Amino acid sequence: MSASNQQVNNARFNEATQWDANKKHAEGVGKAFDAIQRYIPAFADGTSKSLDVLEIGCGTGLLSFQLAPHVRSLVGVDTSDATIAAFNAKTTALPDPSAANLAAVNVLVQSADDVYLQGAAAALALGRGESGKDLPYRFDLVVSHLTLHHIPSLGELLATLKDCLRPGGMLALTDYEDFGPEAIAFHAESKRPGVERHGIKKGEMEDVIDGVGFNEVRVERAFELRKEVEAAGGGGKREMDFPFLICVGKK
Repeated sequence: MSASNQQVNNARFNEATQWDANKKHAEGVGKAFDAIQRYIPAFADGTSKSLDVLEIGCGTGLLSFQLAPHVRSLVGVDTSDATIAAFNAKTTALPDPSAANLAAVNVLVQSADDVYLQGAAAALALGRGESGKDLPYRFDLVVSHLTLHHIPSLGELLATLKDCLRPGGMLALTDYEDFGPEAIAFHAESKRPGVERHGIKKGEMEDVIDGVGFNEVRVERAFELRKEVEAAGGGGKREMDFPFLICVGKK
């Protein structure tokens, strides 16, 4: 992500309170969570509590806190100070924060051995009495929701995510589909600066995920989200259905 786009996105996502209050966004996160459970076998066969999860673009933790009760640990990463602060405030508000199995860190992950990522994973491992095992820390599942369309180089990101996974680890990434020119309406015109692409393309994602060496690649429509958008020409509002893809691969 370019420096200018990074600044634009930080300003947008720093409105963390509004982000959590957006019912339509919460609905989309819930549908993404359901899709992850359908596509990742561990959630169906009862072994998900053994999963260490990495979430890219965790934001305020809407998806993270839904996943956390079903997995062993979750490290969320984001590049917005305010959303990470909101995530941490939610963790602190838990009945027993010291027993939390999730953590968030403000970092743009460009290496699986990133010191901040490794530090967050180490802190969670220490909390469950396993500090120092299997270094450097790797994950069983990488997830993201509505993050890919902000990424300038999908190939570089997917290669990094592959490095973050243990052998046999899986991806489950959800984002809205670029189904043609109308997909641009997903963002209001005022929010389009800083958006790298207006949705993701099925064929492109298949090629990128396969190209960095993942196996069992699937990119499929997982759900739809109906949301209010600006009418063409600024003439009020209208509702529109947006298809969402889930991108799955296995290391």
